[in-house]
Amino acid sequence: MSKNAVVVGGGIGGLAAAIGLCRTGWEVTVLERAPVLADVGAGISLHANGIRALDALGVGEEVRAAARPQYTGGTRAPDGGWLARMDGAALERELGTPIVGIPRAVLHRLLRAALPSGCLVTGAEVTSAEQSGRGRVRVSLEDGALEADLVVAADGVGSRLRARLFPGHPGPVYSGSTVLRAITEHPVELATDFELTWGKGAEFGHIAFTDGRAEWHAVLNSPPGVRHGNALDVLRRRFAAWHDPIPALLDATRADSVLHHDIHELVTPLPAFTAGRIALLGDAAHAMTPNLGQGACQALEDAVTLAAALATERTVEAALARYDAERRPRSQAVARAARQAGRMGQQLSHPWAVAVRNTALRLAPSGATIRAILRHADWTPPRLV
Repeated sequence: MSKNAVVVGGGIGGLAAAIGLCRTGWEVTVLERAPVLADVGAGISLHANGIRALDALGVGEEVRAAARPQYTGGTRAPDGGWLARMDGAALERELGTPIVGIPRAVLHRLLRAALPSGCLVTGAEVTSAEQSGRGRVRVSLEDGALEADLVVAADGVGSRLRARLFPGHPGPVYSGSTVLRAITEHPVELATDFELTWGKGAEFGHIAFTDGRAEWHAVLNSPPGVRHGNALDVLRRRFAAWHDPIPALLDATRADSVLHHDIHELVTPLPAFTAGRIALLGDAAHAMTPNLGQGACQALEDAVTLAAALATERTVEAALARYDAERRPRSQAVARAARQAGRMGQQLSHPWAVAVRNTALRLAPSGATIRAILRHADWTPPRLV
């Protein structure tokens, strides 16, 4: 089997795919369109499936050392009352690891460090990837072209390559929610490792980090494209009556550090994650809402599964067929579950519906939260041989 691959996109999924391919003997070039890796971004929670994927890629220990376990927390109402508690110790007993929280930029740096020097090329704008006449794939850039035995399209929710490979697919659609997020400038005193608070058409959450700082996010029902001159002031007014530590988290944040993105997802499932010798991965294949915290974890699963298939199957075509068969049903099911979780969680706005949801959560058995997490996080990666 030939061993030359191009990965389009230098995000978490693309870097993870490159690591997996390098570990199984492939020569890999990662093309990232951003001219500079600015290490921006907020925080991320990694469930057991994501951690296990990182273990398979050989970077799990480094990520654990930089992350903070989420042993305490859960879901609250705006007045501070608990709707559901999270037992991270019970998750650790079940899965071998609790959920962990880490700044996205730190995770990205750890993944980059696991790649050979010179593997990642920045400022590379890929315009297309098409099968050539020699069983290879021609990758066209704005200033040239490359050929490879395999192309991994990890170019995000707005994937240009996905649109070219599946021109009849409607592409990503707006979910109805927008998210504002940031990392605090300095440490904040927090009683829990992780929290979500659900109000009417709004969610506020935090992830605590090892250095005492925290990531917070605010998800709001909103028309697409709405932006604010001073987002922090808008959020202070929106969440003025919500419980501590929400005001403290906002007060510990610089106004210019707030990121604001509308949430888009692939509501219409793709008919395949592959086309010829091109594989779609991560958000390019199955962009989902963040309600289950599984977006990055599913991309990490993709990366390990793809590398394992390519390492064990006799041909690239057979490996990609296996990758599609193993990843498409699972990731699309997780995407559907995430969409449903959002509709029953943050997006609910009618007072009666919110009251019914909150009552149901309070009355649920203590193990219900654990079982809900296990449904998606209990995944065993294939071995990379």
